Amino acid sequence: MQPDHTPATINAREALQVLQVPDGPKPAAGPQGDAEVRQYLAFRLGGLEYALDYRNVQELRPLQALERFAADGEIISGVAVSRGIIMPIVDMRIAFTPRPPVQDPRTDVIILKLTSCVMGMVTDGVTDLVMLAGRDIRPIPNLDAEVAMNVDYLMGLAETGTRRLIVVDIDKLMAIRRVRHDKFDAAA
Repeated sequence: MQPDHTPATINAREALQVLQVPDGPKPAAGPQGDAEVRQYLAFRLGGLEYALDYRNVQELRPLQALERFAADGEIISGVAVSRGIIMPIVDMRIAFTPRPPVQDPRTDVIILKLTSCVMGMVTDGVTDLVMLAGRDIRPIPNLDAEVAMNVDYLMGLAETGTRRLIVVDIDKLMAIRRVRHDKFDAAA
């Protein structure tokens, strides 16, 4: 008999101020089984809460603590150094919210270890770690098939208590996509 699983939240805000995730091999990211429980990092963007697989997190830093030597651009808000690695910083607050970003002490940078690179992602703030099994992540309701193809990074919705988290595949979200020219080529 398998033990009963309910989604759990681990309040880790203070511990995450400058968290160093140990180096070493991480399990390959892949489809999560229904019973397999994983840690997800919950973060805020534009009034909504999102979650990403914690195995992709290398480090968490407050924005003001990050050494930035270039800060120009809109969504790519600059280049920074962390642990001797030069990486781009993507301001997800601009990409996901209609309002201009405001820096405050809770503004965090999640340093991501992706399949293809290391990069920083600016968020409104990290909230905590959440334990979720595959069965806790439900498909997003009423998502049109054509829209679903363009937002393949949305894994689904998870509920923990009164909270609803939008679970994202961070590798797919941060991937550079080529614009399809099929419609334009047909018109020419």
